[in-house]
Amino acid sequence: IFKFLGAISVDLGKDKISPYLLTVLTPLYRELNSNYAEQDPTLKNLAQEIIELLKKLVGLEAFSLAFSSVQKQANQKRAVRKKQRALQTVANPDIAARRKLKRHKNKAETRKRKIESLRPMHKAKRHRSHALKDLAMVE
Repeated sequence: IFKFLGAISVDLGKDKISPYLLTVLTPLYRELNSNYAEQDPTLKNLAQEIIELLKKLVGLEAFSLAFSSVQKQANQKRAVRKKQRALQTVANPDIAARRKLKRHKNKAETRKRKIESLRPMHKAKRHRSHALKDLAMVE
């Protein structure tokens, strides 16, 4: 998709790409600022190359205005999501409690996996699943 965006930008030229600059920059900005674990470095490099191409194509001033606008929109969305999460904690404490329990459980599992990878001889205790026991007819 990034290659397609770059090719379309070059094909349209400076005048015709200007109205679509925000639309083109949004996924590129998202890729550059993402910090998830399984991130592909080639994708990040490609996004950076296309941003440099757009910078040369439309000019530094127009690019800077569009990029700052995209950056501002992303920060606003992030702030709205954070505010909604905080409000949900107050409005629905049961859902917030379930989310917190799930997060703690995942953290414990991650810790156990890390211990097992560092010390292969040591087996961390794992929570037993009682799914089969629940299904059985116990008298």
